[in-house]
Amino acid sequence: MLEKLALSEKVRASTEPILIPIARFLLRLGVKPNHVTLACFLGFVASSVFIAQGKFLVAGLLLLLFAPLDAVDGMLARVGNMVTTFGAFLDSTLDRYGEIFIFLAFCLYYIYVGSGAGIVLSFVALTGSLMVSYTRARAEGLGLQCKIGLFTRFERVFLLIISLLLEAIFLYLTIISVLTHITALQRILHVYKQTRK
Repeated sequence: MLEKLALSEKVRASTEPILIPIARFLLRLGVKPNHVTLACFLGFVASSVFIAQGKFLVAGLLLLLFAPLDAVDGMLARVGNMVTTFGAFLDSTLDRYGEIFIFLAFCLYYIYVGSGAGIVLSFVALTGSLMVSYTRARAEGLGLQCKIGLFTRFERVFLLIISLLLEAIFLYLTIISVLTHITALQRILHVYKQTRK
């Protein structure tokens, strides 16, 4: 199980026939990959504003609209031969900030409704999500492959959207709090096996 690529890698490969025409269309309009990255980030920020107010359906619809841009920017960069080191760095950095805004919004919401358990879950879910990303980034910084894992960003965002639309927030945070830390542990073990070889 640990050796298999994350679901996000498989989805990215299967959606290429859809993303390529979209990327070419945006290229003709003069849109740059970093513009798409920024738009995706702003979508997450806007969604977090509604989450903090308890307007979960609106937040879910916004993410449903903006989250797919996370795959479009990379395809646009490749199709338009605009792949840059800074673009990849900006994409990853704004992805993390987007998640921070979302979980901060959950914290604010649960502070407002007076749920201590919700506040704790929001914090644990945030740390788990960041550790999933950090373990991969640190491993790749050491020259190791680390794309495996049970609950990568794709799964987290997908479940977030579904949970917002169904207004099943507490359940979502519970699942995220557990599975993100399991994913981080998977990646730690994966790196350990690679270094042992």
